Amino acid sequence: MAVADEETGKIQIPAPPRRKGIGVRTWVVVSELGQSLLEEVGKHSIMRRTGLPARDLRVLDPVLSYPSPMLGRERTIVINLEHIKAIITAKEVLMINSTSPLVIQFLQDLRPRISRSGPAPPQPSMEGDMEYHADEVPWGSPSLQEHSELKDGNTMMGEPVAAGPKLPSFEFRALEACLESACRCLESETQTLQEEAYPALDELTAKISKLNL
Repeated sequence: MAVADEETGKIQIPAPPRRKGIGVRTWVVVSELGQSLLEEVGKHSIMRRTGLPARDLRVLDPVLSYPSPMLGRERTIVINLEHIKAIITAKEVLMINSTSPLVIQFLQDLRPRISRSGPAPPQPSMEGDMEYHADEVPWGSPSLQEHSELKDGNTMMGEPVAAGPKLPSFEFRALEACLESACRCLESETQTLQEEAYPALDELTAKISKLNL
């Protein structure tokens, strides 16, 4: 509403009130410990937090229509596959909050997969392959000394023994969970399509004859 200034007689038009929270969305943040929480974060805060440019964030916009990309950047991985719209960093996974049952199920599967507190991978044991008997091997022989080194120092022939397979990094565990969830979604859609299409094709084939052609 225009207001007239009594001293100058000029009409002043006040500036429209500035909207707050432009670009603010609710994100689901899953940490490397498997803990999740909701955060209302703006676009510029996400850009500073992840190092992503604005054009990469537009890929995750559910309003815009983008093909299904998977972008690898210096500090993050951006995924837009089916129902998964996520940003993977070295310590957390950020997803746009959604009430979709597919997203909720994915989050339930993601937490234990990326948690560091999960069960450790089994370590291979070499005790069953390296057995010696004191009455068969004379004392002071090289074989007995090597066996003693293997028991005490976990070495063999003077070289360290591998401690077994290590867990993949956080980013790869999260990426693996995303890809598996997207594949399961596509498999379910394919199965539904087959169940609907095959009876229709069988019915159409039964109606086709040489006379109809």
